[in-house]
Amino acid sequence: MAADQWEIVVVRHGTRHARRSDVYMNYGFYGEADDDFTVDYYLWVLRNGEQIIHVDTGYSQAGAAKRGRTVLIDPLEALRRLGASAESGNPLVVTHAHYDHIGNVAAFANSPIYMSGAELEFWTSDIATRPLFSHYGDQDEIADLLAAEHEGRLVAFSGRLELSPGVELIEIGGHTPGELVVSVQTRAGEIILAGDAAHFREELDRDMLFQSMADVPQSYRALDWLRSQTDACIITGHDAGELDRFTPLDGALAGHAAVAGRAP
Repeated sequence: MAADQWEIVVVRHGTRHARRSDVYMNYGFYGEADDDFTVDYYLWVLRNGEQIIHVDTGYSQAGAAKRGRTVLIDPLEALRRLGASAESGNPLVVTHAHYDHIGNVAAFANSPIYMSGAELEFWTSDIATRPLFSHYGDQDEIADLLAAEHEGRLVAFSGRLELSPGVELIEIGGHTPGELVVSVQTRAGEIILAGDAAHFREELDRDMLFQSMADVPQSYRALDWLRSQTDACIITGHDAGELDRFTPLDGALAGHAAVAGRAP
């Protein structure tokens, strides 16, 4: 497949109604009035002809119920409707190991899984069970990653990894110790899936950090790096406006998905 023929299906599977003070770190420092805020939850599917790469798996029904998140469409059902079911054995990229990004990993029982080694090491350490981190983690889901490692299906790397021509995984850290971003070459140019290196466009525009960051200085550096990629389109991890930026997907996923990377 040509390296620049990828397209990205952005799937919104969940949502949350919050307050600005719920999502931005030390919100009072900005001297602004509080207000309502919407957090959306996504997973992404890269397509190049018959080749498919999954990026993250969304949250599970149990993970949503535990934290009061709304399920708009079950992530596994969304993938089935897209013709990219979890059982198909396509590669899976884990940008980071929070509950809303690995909630359905067990369903990808035939897939090779790619993630940062620093990320896996962190979530299998004692620090991962401390309250400031454990809210976003789930030890049962981490166990699913360890089972994949035991089966020889998990590839833990550091730095950069070319997963396929036109798709590069880049370890950037900050939000979590091994947060990844994904660079994808498309007909419309380079697109970078920021994962949670940038949850919202406002983070990029105003240097406002999400309320949970494992490494605050590195989180700022990650935003600096994303902003330096001036020729790339950045897709954030949770901004409620992401679907509106791209071509709506018709059919069984109408209202839940859009396609990025098609030629203008």
